[in-house]
Amino acid sequence: MSGIVAAIIPARGGSKGVPRKNLRRVGGVPLVARAVRAAAAAASVDLVVVSTDDDEIAAVAEDAGAQVIRRPDGLSGDTATSESALLHAMDELEKSGTLLDVVVFVQATSPFVPSASIDDAVAGVRSGRWDCAFSAHESFAFVWRRAPAGDAAAVGHDAAHRPRRQDREPHYVETGAFYVLGAAGFRAARHRFFGRIGIVEVPARTAIEIDDSDQLATAAALAPLLDTPEAIPVRAVITDFDGVHTDDTVVVDQDGREQVRVSREDGMGVALLRRSGIPLLILSTETNRVVRARAAKLGVPVVHGSVDKAADVRKWAHDAGIPLADIAYLGNDVNDLEAMTIVGWPVAVADAHPEVRAASRVVLSRRGGHGAVRELVTRVLTS
Repeated sequence: MSGIVAAIIPARGGSKGVPRKNLRRVGGVPLVARAVRAAAAAASVDLVVVSTDDDEIAAVAEDAGAQVIRRPDGLSGDTATSESALLHAMDELEKSGTLLDVVVFVQATSPFVPSASIDDAVAGVRSGRWDCAFSAHESFAFVWRRAPAGDAAAVGHDAAHRPRRQDREPHYVETGAFYVLGAAGFRAARHRFFGRIGIVEVPARTAIEIDDSDQLATAAALAPLLDTPEAIPVRAVITDFDGVHTDDTVVVDQDGREQVRVSREDGMGVALLRRSGIPLLILSTETNRVVRARAAKLGVPVVHGSVDKAADVRKWAHDAGIPLADIAYLGNDVNDLEAMTIVGWPVAVADAHPEVRAASRVVLSRRGGHGAVRELVTRVLTS
């Protein structure tokens, strides 16, 4: 076999259930970027391609490392099939001289694609064992349907016979995460299932597929549990102050003077970051001498009284000559959200507001004022 293995991710701009679905974030990362990264992490994949009709999706896909193929209008509507997008992308690749042996069809709506399982499926197809393969998880569920009269009817089992789990043969539920297709066989069949079909079993916990807002919220909640902790390779760090450097409580004395609680561990983290040459900025909505005093002790600049954190982040990044994609922003509450969405690495402390955790690429294990800054610094310096 002389052709390559190309992963193709269809990602059109339109979506009815969840508007702009392929750009929605899980674990702080757009779904289409998660799919690109999962495909690229598979050792057997030589090329990752995103087929899209949308400029923003194209830009995100390219930033994630994918080649983009523009999809014609006729393949971009609600009635267009995934197979038609795959075949178009294959035609475009082969026009450019790329010989395809195996196509890996990855769906961006599956945020937890196991890369190693893609390799297992590719190996099965390339070896000749299967013509195509798909991801599925084992299930012993009893499935039912509603009969025309509204009564329940058993599907695939005898309702009068209830064997124990250990006495039953498992079924396999298609996850939709990926399909691996011999290129020639797929061209002939023009459908993802043909010839000898292989099942590649994946963990059930990775099987969520996003078709509505509830599933999106579930995926966001699962991301901190399922995503492998990763290093944070950035060139700069920006942090909020209250709830990040502090535990978000304030002690006010009888004269109105405020005191906050901070962590010496965080102070050491900031010192290590400064020593490495990576700049840090504290960005606070408060105009408070407590913030100024702490920043001065840490030896870092601070922006006080920020009324538009996103604008302040953009200005500081521009002045410093650092791309937004190379900046980590550590926040804890909803007033951090706009700033977090424009940087490459939105990060939340462990006790952050739920919306902030959902929007974050990384959720730390430490709480604000209890070593969260040090944890972030450690992951930046070990990248």
